[in-house]
Amino acid sequence: MKQPYPLTIVNGRLVLPDGVRAGSLRCAGARIVALDATPEGGDDVVDAKGALIAPGLVDLGVFAVDKPAFHFGGITRAALMPDQSPPLDHPARIQFLAYSGKPDLWVHPLAAATVGLAGADLAELALMRDAGARAVATGRRWIADSGVMLRLLRYAAMLDLTVVTHAEDGGLAGQAVATAGEIATRLGLPSAPAEAEALAVARDIALAELSGARLHLRQVTTKAALDLVRAAKKRGVAVTAGVTPAHFMLSDLATAEFRTFARLSPPLREEADRQAVIEAIGDGTIDVISSGHDPRGPEDKRLPFADAEPGMAGAETLLAMVLSLVRDGVIDLPRAFDLVAWKPAQLLGVDAGVLEVGKQADIALVDPDRPWIVQSARMEASAGNTPFDGQPAQGRVIALYKGGVRVGK
Repeated sequence: MKQPYPLTIVNGRLVLPDGVRAGSLRCAGARIVALDATPEGGDDVVDAKGALIAPGLVDLGVFAVDKPAFHFGGITRAALMPDQSPPLDHPARIQFLAYSGKPDLWVHPLAAATVGLAGADLAELALMRDAGARAVATGRRWIADSGVMLRLLRYAAMLDLTVVTHAEDGGLAGQAVATAGEIATRLGLPSAPAEAEALAVARDIALAELSGARLHLRQVTTKAALDLVRAAKKRGVAVTAGVTPAHFMLSDLATAEFRTFARLSPPLREEADRQAVIEAIGDGTIDVISSGHDPRGPEDKRLPFADAEPGMAGAETLLAMVLSLVRDGVIDLPRAFDLVAWKPAQLLGVDAGVLEVGKQADIALVDPDRPWIVQSARMEASAGNTPFDGQPAQGRVIALYKGGVRVGK
């Protein structure tokens, strides 16, 4: 997106890695050129009126390109999972999607790790990297064959690509739709033990350590698995962990009335695991919070719980739910934007996600105190399957800039 005039945003509060302070920001040529700048002749001047001046969000691991929802949520870049139809296992598909959202949204497609995401034959990762893939992903499933996984990690390490994996042992998880425990038993739902996640995490960490590859566990939702990540980081393994807001905001109690909007993958966990996720966000074990945006219409959700498709429309609620952690004292504002912007940008290798001279001018003006109520029927997403339907929220993006140009409403 070509920026016609330099932009200077004044009277705001800059969210910087080392803290939040009053200041201004100037950008030109689609990049940030100065902090604490005064407007120059010909600048487009925007008065932030005390709002936060923050980096645009980088959403690592969405399942659909849903531009209105992303703009509402302050997302300027989205890493698209390879679980498309057809899967992103060919360079032409990667190249097409890498240009699909421009100029007002940059889509970073993730290359399918294996042909057809079948977990057997490695895809042409080098060609897909050259076509625009920013990382490699196993999709919604875990690669059960350890030999295939080791070859994948070694190949990705050679190509300097992060491997994004779904951490859930498919042999244990099977067709389960819930976590084994009291709630699943009372509801009579097919369930799997939470240890299915820990087993997958343990195996993938061991292979990452052996290969020297960068491993990102897209969702880590149980205490046992988080303890494994914490220990691996202490050993110096190049492993990072992510989570979505559902797993720190909700426990499996949210499924008690067979609410299919709470049918997720991995499934919601018991309260002790939810608390462990919050602790892991606070101590730095979890590196990324993403929306897991996966809009599903009535044909997928108005079904018996066990037959409904997993997924949530998460782009619009991502920032508000992360800001709830700030209000609860779990993290501070710089850490919040590190989780949703800077760290995912680093993992993808893009020069965005932080307010720094020379970085891309992807900027969100945020009112962290603005109240609103999540209403699935009024969401900007192509489907409103949010588990937070009817929940009061606080914090809204009031203006969004991609490359220094205003986007969205």
